[in-house]
Amino acid sequence: MSNTVRHGLLHQSLCRPTSLEHQSKTSSPGVSINALFQASPAKQGTIQLSKTLICTKFRENNLKVPKTDIIKGRRMVSVVPRAVLATDPASELSRKCILDGNSELKIGVSTSTQGMGFQIDIQVTNISDSLVLHWGGVSYEQKSWVLPSCQPDGTKLYKNRALRSPFSKSGSDSLLKIEINDPKIQALEFLILDEARNKWFKDDGDNFRVQLVGRDKQIAVESVPEDLVQIQAYLRWERKGKQMYSPEQEKVEYEAARAELLDEIARGASVEQIRARLTKSDDKFATKDSNVSKSKSKIPDDLVQIQAYIRWEKAGKPNYSPDQQLKEFEEARKELQAELDKGSSPEEIRKKIVKGEIQTKVSKQLEKKRYFTVERIQRKERDLMQLLNKYTTESVKEKVSVPPQSPTAVEFFLKAKGEQDGGTILNKLFFKLVDKELRVIVTKLSGRMKIYLATDLKSPLVLHWALSRKAGEWVTPPPSLTPQGSVSLDKACETQFTESYYGEPPCQVQSLEIEIGEENFVGMPFVLLSDGNWIKNNGSDFYIDFVVGPKKDAGDGKGTAKALLDKIAEMESEAQKSFMHRFNIASDLVAWAKDAGELGFAGIFVWMRFMASRQLIWNKNYNVKPREISKAQDTLTDLLQNAYISYPPYREILRMILSTVGRGGEGDVGQRIRDEILVIQRNNDCKGGMMEEWHQKLHNNTSPDDVVICQALIDYIKSDLDISAYWNTLNSNGITKERLLSYDRAIHSEPNFRRDQKDGLLRDLEQYMRSLKAVHSGADLESAIANCLGYRAQGQGFMVGVQINPVPGLPSQFPGLLQYILDHVEDKNVEPFLEGLLEAREELRPLLLKSCDRLKDLLFLDIALDSMVRTATERGYETLNDAGPEKIMYFITLVLENLALSSDNNEDLIYCLKGWNHALRMSSSRDGDWALYAKSVLDRTRLALSSKAELYHQILQPSAEYLGSLLGVDQWAVEIFTEETIRAGSAASLSQLLNRLDPVLRKTANLGSWQIISPIETAGYVVVVDQLLSVQNKSYGQPTILVAKVVKGEEEIPDGTVAVLTPDMPDVLSHVSVRARNCKVCFATCFDPNILSDLQSKEGKLLSLKPTSVDVVYSEVKDGELRKGSSTNMEDGSSPSITLVKKQFCGRYAILSEEFTSEMVGAKSRNIAYLKGKVPSWLGIPTSVALPFGVFEKVLSDSSNQAVADTLQSLKKQLGEGDFSALGEIRRAMLQLVAPPQLVQELKSTMLSSGMPWLGDEGEQRWDQAWMAIKKVWASKWNERAYFSTRKVKLDHDYLCMAVLVQEIINADYAFVVHTTNPSSGDSSEIYAEVVKGLGETLVGAYPGRALSFVCKKSDFNSPKLLGYPSKPIGLFIRRSIIFRSDSNGEDLEGYAGAGLYDSVPMDEEDEIVVDYSSDPLLTDGNFRHSILSSIARAGSAIEELYGTPQDIEGVVRDGQIYVVQTRPQM
Repeated sequence: MSNTVRHGLLHQSLCRPTSLEHQSKTSSPGVSINALFQASPAKQGTIQLSKTLICTKFRENNLKVPKTDIIKGRRMVSVVPRAVLATDPASELSRKCILDGNSELKIGVSTSTQGMGFQIDIQVTNISDSLVLHWGGVSYEQKSWVLPSCQPDGTKLYKNRALRSPFSKSGSDSLLKIEINDPKIQALEFLILDEARNKWFKDDGDNFRVQLVGRDKQIAVESVPEDLVQIQAYLRWERKGKQMYSPEQEKVEYEAARAELLDEIARGASVEQIRARLTKSDDKFATKDSNVSKSKSKIPDDLVQIQAYIRWEKAGKPNYSPDQQLKEFEEARKELQAELDKGSSPEEIRKKIVKGEIQTKVSKQLEKKRYFTVERIQRKERDLMQLLNKYTTESVKEKVSVPPQSPTAVEFFLKAKGEQDGGTILNKLFFKLVDKELRVIVTKLSGRMKIYLATDLKSPLVLHWALSRKAGEWVTPPPSLTPQGSVSLDKACETQFTESYYGEPPCQVQSLEIEIGEENFVGMPFVLLSDGNWIKNNGSDFYIDFVVGPKKDAGDGKGTAKALLDKIAEMESEAQKSFMHRFNIASDLVAWAKDAGELGFAGIFVWMRFMASRQLIWNKNYNVKPREISKAQDTLTDLLQNAYISYPPYREILRMILSTVGRGGEGDVGQRIRDEILVIQRNNDCKGGMMEEWHQKLHNNTSPDDVVICQALIDYIKSDLDISAYWNTLNSNGITKERLLSYDRAIHSEPNFRRDQKDGLLRDLEQYMRSLKAVHSGADLESAIANCLGYRAQGQGFMVGVQINPVPGLPSQFPGLLQYILDHVEDKNVEPFLEGLLEAREELRPLLLKSCDRLKDLLFLDIALDSMVRTATERGYETLNDAGPEKIMYFITLVLENLALSSDNNEDLIYCLKGWNHALRMSSSRDGDWALYAKSVLDRTRLALSSKAELYHQILQPSAEYLGSLLGVDQWAVEIFTEETIRAGSAASLSQLLNRLDPVLRKTANLGSWQIISPIETAGYVVVVDQLLSVQNKSYGQPTILVAKVVKGEEEIPDGTVAVLTPDMPDVLSHVSVRARNCKVCFATCFDPNILSDLQSKEGKLLSLKPTSVDVVYSEVKDGELRKGSSTNMEDGSSPSITLVKKQFCGRYAILSEEFTSEMVGAKSRNIAYLKGKVPSWLGIPTSVALPFGVFEKVLSDSSNQAVADTLQSLKKQLGEGDFSALGEIRRAMLQLVAPPQLVQELKSTMLSSGMPWLGDEGEQRWDQAWMAIKKVWASKWNERAYFSTRKVKLDHDYLCMAVLVQEIINADYAFVVHTTNPSSGDSSEIYAEVVKGLGETLVGAYPGRALSFVCKKSDFNSPKLLGYPSKPIGLFIRRSIIFRSDSNGEDLEGYAGAGLYDSVPMDEEDEIVVDYSSDPLLTDGNFRHSILSSIARAGSAIEELYGTPQDIEGVVRDGQIYVVQTRPQM
């Protein structure tokens, strides 16, 4: 954002007849004072866009009347004399001017016939007979027009603000006489309206004005010197006590001063007499000021600046308003004057106050022209949890919406015609005809094109039509193409519609069929004629495009609000006419989107973003007024604002929609786009060439491109008319020469300004940019701020202007905060600027959560602040090149805070932010583990961004693909739709910052580029895959190194794989990690993207891998050089067959732990029973019972389950034939099993006797839950992973039996897994363990993120060594409940690791809780962490000693107590 533009926003003068530079020596150069007449306190919050002329000419007692020439003949707003009409009875004609073509306006003024007032005669020649005078009187005592009681006949009151009087017709002239008798009225103002053409006539862009002065001394206003008016205004201001005036009051006061002088002249005084009187007064003031200045001049200005700076520092560097700045400088001057009065000399004062770097600091402030402006705001302390947006997560699917209306008879009729035709449908069009419809289809078969038109209009209808070889052309159709009965005209043809009845019940349809053949026509313009009335398309011709072409197959629309998207596609031809049409259609569809839920709003967003990215046509053969676009935007944004309040879960996507639409105009800002370009051309003598072409485009249909064009012109002027600057700005914003030529009103020419035009054009174009941005730029910061704080736009020479009131209820310090932002918007050091942006967003946030009339203005401001955070962050990358990790981390906190402020369901982001803040505290306190902790927060933040990206893709991409296909959007734009949406937000900036920090943290924490999970030396051919899951059932015929982007943790490793290398972060003790070690497969995580990219580039090549404890060394080898000693996982080309012994039902449905044997239960149950009573007393073992082997088979054979047994038999046969979809069917069928009464009774008795609670005591529903969990455990025998795993080792699946271990769930604070021999290094003297918050399923299941990991020497349990902090965002927690664990006879077999293949199912569903590690004592309390980790290590060692072999142990921690829930031999 250029400084010129910014300065223009805040300080644009409302009056420019003279220099605006304040040169007063009374105030020091350090004072930045906007105006003598400051806004009153009631107007606080309104940006003052004016430096009033009065305040720039005199202040206090120092009157400065410049001697520059006064610009006459043009209205300069507020204080500049207008080209007004003086009442001069000596001449009946006071003024005449050309209105339009040969039309002339004549105005005569004389005293009324009664001699008590004035008579104004207005005559307009050679013009319409439908003229109206829009008028009112001007009184300097009030702002609005005075409406006199004496009015011409036929006068009507208009909105209580003006009068409208009709002209009478006399030949070719229009006449009107007005009598003014009210002495309060000093002038008459008016516009002329031609009602027939809806055309206004103005005076050089302003109101016509007639000044009314006493008869005996009437004189033109221009003859009253402007300097005398200024002095008189000053005297009035002084007489009234030097009040603080608003801009409106300033205007009134200035004009009142003029009126006083005019009245004085009317009473007989001459201008010379008035000058002598006022100049004498001026001399008095000047003398008085001279004395003051003489006294004050003893104090050098630089000392006043320094003293004021010292006062400011002592006050805590507040952000002073201009009023406060003035007071501060005067107080500083008084303090120094007091020192002088005591006898101190200026030199003595200088020595006293000029110390250290104070003078340098003040100089820097002065260089920046920012006085008493904080260089860094003081951010408020806030509880980050106040930012929380948390809504119920719903599955992403279209809600049941209000069904669309049934197809009309016209739709049915055309559908039948299309099917009967059999050709390809090239185009479908829909046009509204008030409450009726007109539909069109264009088909093509064997080179012949047909157009079918149908409507439900009742009255007889004629098609007045032509053909076009280029858009906009009307060519008479050849007689061979016209339907029978057609009448050829000049450049057109008329054809009668045919009436018929269609549908059930029969409805009247008028239709027409035209066959074009193979002629070279591109379209068909037409209008309709009915009962003598012409019917047009919203004022323009209808148009049928022949060259649209068939649409690509859009698919089934799964995952979208399909019906809504179909409707959008149907209406697109109408939407292409103009932004007005598109926004009006979108407004009509908002209600539908609400009913469709999140996917409905996603559809609207996709459509609007396709529009904003220029993938859709913006304007097609339609002329629309800017104010109509503005009004349509207003309507749409109002609806979106209301939805934002009513549908909190969808606020994020509603913000995204708003950002694509633009704000729309208030007042008449839309029409200003059209009017102001004319004034710019006229004022700057640039009515031809490129400016005229742009003017024609703006009049035809303004668009967001105009913002870019305007900026390109500004850059061209600023570059001293370097045309390359113009094209650079256009091209960098996506506007090419071809695009300029594609507009309906094409821009062919380049700008070619003269040097004498530069200053005026630059001023006017920068002002014009405000109007363009006000309509088109929802995310523009300057206009968004002005819209919220209020402004009056009355630029030089422009139209009446726009006044926007401040949004009510803004925090008192908010305007100052926004001023700080605008002052620092171009700072190279962006960190303080980012703080200011975020502080503003934080202050704004509470207002965005409640309803108010101006909510959308606040939303657009928030969107603009959000956008500026992204821009500033990208600008600040360069400053981070040599920055330390702490600075990068702080940047990350700022960008992450911004993302959290813009996101729904932002709980994970907030906990990431808290984590970064904790990492910064650790770093500042020199905690040795700060980098290790920061790395875990970085990993979690990446996961959060990944989840957000996946959610965007899930919600947006299907709609982009379906709608993009329907609308014919470029395929590349569809494919990258979600990616580009993400890039437009803070997430992309945050990701780049994380990438910068990652290698720094890894280096600081000595993490290296790899984590070695299974250190196997091997060699193989590189294969790159996206997900390990997608190839887990594949079998490779040669040794294969898989480079997999995604590894979740539960996958199987494919046959033939010798290594898996991934950037993903599965836990060291996850299923896939255990599998890799068991199968002697090299498995490692690569953290360095450069290394990973190099590995991917070697796809198909043979590599040798040599892992160390912290690295993987790889190199290319030639075919045949595979070393015999290296592992290939393919030694004999096949896996050994493993034999299972099928277990039999023992006659018991449930048994106690004391009865566990190998014939009844698996190793999991037996190991728990073995531990009971043998482990140390401080180690807890949960009470257990079991449903032994054979119970499932017994239940299945029960007569009550015969139907399920038959189904299973059939499905198993399908499975044996290779139909693997039967696996899911089998699992679903098993859930239909009924529990035999004896099973229920035995399980109840066994559980109660063991001391466990009986589930059924809590109600029948609780037993139903338990029984469902048992069936799910049995059904997991047929999950895909387990089934394919048994096939791989040739294990007879029918012989696999499943017992169920029943345990009471310990509601854990933490869960852990221990390997008593370090699996990564094979060091048997070292225990390796991982810990997660909540239940252990997040550790052994495929939950993203890393667990806390540590190692501990068995020789020193008091010194556990932390390897990594946790990054898992989710913790699982559950009420007091029962868990049913799988316990098969296929686990822990020699040569086959079956553990973890089957499911353990809790009776109750776990709650997924987003984890806040910043308040977790395991991370924040070193003593607590040391105690827990030492106890876990001791527990692992004790169990290993009990078994005498390395163990794989699972357990939990509850209130500091360690519990072991299962153990097995470590594989």
